[in-house]
Amino acid sequence: MTLALEAVSELLKKQKRVEGMVHSQNMPRQAIVETLVQRQHLAELQNLLAQWPASEIGGVLDALPVDDARLLWAQIPSARQNDVLWEISDLRRELLAADREPAFDESQMNAFVLADGRLQQVPIEGRKNFEGIKPIWIDLLGASKAERTYVGSHFGLVLPDPDDATDLEVSSRYLIEDTGQIHLHSNFLLDREGNSRSVPVAFVLHQGILFTLRSEELPVFRLQRRRARTQPGYVTDCIDVLLDLYGADVEYSADSLEDIYTTLGKVGRQVLSETISDKEAATILGDIAEEEDLNGRIRGNILDTQRAINFLIRSKILSMAQLDDARQILRNIESLNSHTSFLFDKINFLMDATIGFININQNRRINQLTIFSVVFTPINILAGMGGMSEFSMMTQGLPWPLAYGAFLVGAGLIGATTFWVLKRFEGRHLKARNPN
Repeated sequence: MTLALEAVSELLKKQKRVEGMVHSQNMPRQAIVETLVQRQHLAELQNLLAQWPASEIGGVLDALPVDDARLLWAQIPSARQNDVLWEISDLRRELLAADREPAFDESQMNAFVLADGRLQQVPIEGRKNFEGIKPIWIDLLGASKAERTYVGSHFGLVLPDPDDATDLEVSSRYLIEDTGQIHLHSNFLLDREGNSRSVPVAFVLHQGILFTLRSEELPVFRLQRRRARTQPGYVTDCIDVLLDLYGADVEYSADSLEDIYTTLGKVGRQVLSETISDKEAATILGDIAEEEDLNGRIRGNILDTQRAINFLIRSKILSMAQLDDARQILRNIESLNSHTSFLFDKINFLMDATIGFININQNRRINQLTIFSVVFTPINILAGMGGMSEFSMMTQGLPWPLAYGAFLVGAGLIGATTFWVLKRFEGRHLKARNPN
């Protein structure tokens, strides 16, 4: 930030000197010259601002004198002003933007309060929306560092970046801080056709509030919100919300496993058909590889969920009813583990069978080439004899069309006889191997 502040200060000083010199000169069309110089200086400022992130611009605005800060603020594009407002102090924000406050994107942040046994969503559009509510769940989707910092400072904690949190070692993903905050960092499955992946999610339990931080929308979270809004008594506190999210992730993984079963069933019928072309085999191998990747991702995610649930049980923060729910989730995970193991075996079988068909197709082509070469071997010998001078001597007195025509007919008969003998031998061999 120091370098950015120096760059802006130096540029503003230079602009003031140049503008002062132009203003003191007596020249024709001085107003036009001053306007052009001013536009050039503003363009330099805008180019400089375009290279900096919002956090750096906010630090510069806080450090500059008020007049310079107002000039710099006017050059910030309106599309970026909201991001910059998060980065400056309240006093400087009032001087630059009057009563305008930084706004949340409604689709990115949701607060939920418990009302009549149901979760009620409170729209979060600005800082004032947090006043006077007692949420049990705050869901941050794609929140910027400044938004996380504000929400964390409002509730007295530091909220992590979900993308950074899941890069930690497994042993560091589940911890209880001295202040009593509980941190969990897990991967949740996002199964989209042809593009399945794991999305990192950070959980923080603090003073009866569950904070969830993620960078992408997940079907599990949509399902949880719908259930909690429509079913009274579905959740009673933030720990219920956390357990239900993990339980919904296990259910979502089970649904994805059912889709794998369906896909592998179709692939199996193709593999077990009588013939498969190389092109069909390549398509089948691609489908199998995709399902194998999804199956492995599901197994990794449910094992991650298993570790998180075990951590919650060991932390002794669960009530008896919540302990029963946690143990049920663990039983569901155990059943899914057996399914993933079975699917791995089935995938390996189908892959081996497909590769076997590719080998059969190759052997068939090699066999055809072998027959072709054997059939033409005696013909090649005859062709070599026909090219010798002795053949001309043997056919002396015969018209050459008749001599060479008879030679071609003889070569064809020998080739046909050789082919018939090979086919007959091959038929007897197959009959001997399969007498029934």
